[in-house]
Amino acid sequence: MKTAHQPIPDKRPHVVVVGGGFAGVQCIKSLRGAGARITLIDQRNHHLFQPLLYQAATTILAPSEIAWPLRQLFRDRQDVTTLMGRVTGVDTSKRCVLLKRGAPVSYDYLVLATGARHSYFGHDAWEAHAPGLKTLEDATRIRRKVLQAFEMAETEDDPEARAAHLTFAVIGAGPTGVELAGIIAELAHRILPRDFRRIDTRAARVLLIEAGPTVLSAFPEQLSAYARQSLAGLGVEVMTGDAVTGCSADAVMVGDRRIPCRTIIWAAGVQASPAASWVGASRDRAGRAFVGPDLSLASHPDIFVVGDAASVSDTAGQAVPGIAPAAKQMGAYVAAVIRARLGARGAPGPFVYRHAGNLATLGRRAAIADFGRVTLTGAVAWWVWGIAHIYFLIGTRSRFVVAWNWLWTFVTRQNAARLITMSDPRLPQAAPAGTERSKRSPASS
Repeated sequence: MKTAHQPIPDKRPHVVVVGGGFAGVQCIKSLRGAGARITLIDQRNHHLFQPLLYQAATTILAPSEIAWPLRQLFRDRQDVTTLMGRVTGVDTSKRCVLLKRGAPVSYDYLVLATGARHSYFGHDAWEAHAPGLKTLEDATRIRRKVLQAFEMAETEDDPEARAAHLTFAVIGAGPTGVELAGIIAELAHRILPRDFRRIDTRAARVLLIEAGPTVLSAFPEQLSAYARQSLAGLGVEVMTGDAVTGCSADAVMVGDRRIPCRTIIWAAGVQASPAASWVGASRDRAGRAFVGPDLSLASHPDIFVVGDAASVSDTAGQAVPGIAPAAKQMGAYVAAVIRARLGARGAPGPFVYRHAGNLATLGRRAAIADFGRVTLTGAVAWWVWGIAHIYFLIGTRSRFVVAWNWLWTFVTRQNAARLITMSDPRLPQAAPAGTERSKRSPASS
């Protein structure tokens, strides 16, 4: 009697990485040849280049140009298995990751690289009216809101309602907020005027609202002042010193002032994923897990937390910023720690963050760059910013496509990705040929 063939158990140490962002992907890349089997778990099937997400939200780039399927990234790595699933918790006693669907995934080493979402500082109801920008879904939603605002204004006869449609409020003057406000202003004032007949898109108001006293507070004072002046030159109204006190479908409240506005974008704060609560770790006010010098948990040395989910300080005692280079450094460092443990070699020293500088764009032709002793502004900084971002994109094709689209936009002043990908029921829609208008199909892009 023949017996069924039994697979040979894989006895290699199992490293489970939760999160396919910069930290998670870098960790897996750095574990090549470590003699471990690796499982990557993410609730989405793609890796996202978040530094350019605002460009997908403002019609410069298509979403497909800044995201890559995770399975494709690791298809040549036989030691890597990719699972698309939502993690609901971690059973530290049984050393396994719990999924919403599917069996638990056991681990020998666990790397939590789950990132962060936007924070509304206790006003979560505002999210319905003021979407943040962390995912491709966020980007397409914001792009739809921005483009529909001009379409609604074109069909509006009431002057006050039209002005509300043409008012855009960006809340938060960090790099994301500044970059969003600058591109929306250029879209309204320089790119769209020739496309509309009943409205003058140059009448649009773009508000950048910041509770603090300055924009780009992480930059030196002179660069912050330069950014504010450049934004004003683009037509952005910078409002500092007053916090937002309310967001609704038709207005934003700044202090006690009500500003009629139909498009609000949130760029004011972040909240870490619930990873810290999964493993019972102590966490800071933003929900980030406190980790040790080797980025592991004191109570669970086999669990590491990296990227935006971790609360880490640099050698000066300052919080490591939640930016891509920091996340990649953490991912590579944790991989080195795991490799050392697997090879019974000495572990690397404590994690040390190496700051490579801060960059932010101010529209299509200017930027600021802070490299410590060296600072740059204007077109030179914009070229530095562009080259740096193209360099870190994954794959030759992505670099070529993004560079080409930037060149096209720069020369023609026409953004390539101006499609409304989901219809708004308030917008008039043409009935498909051969059908009655009451039976129209949803608009397609």
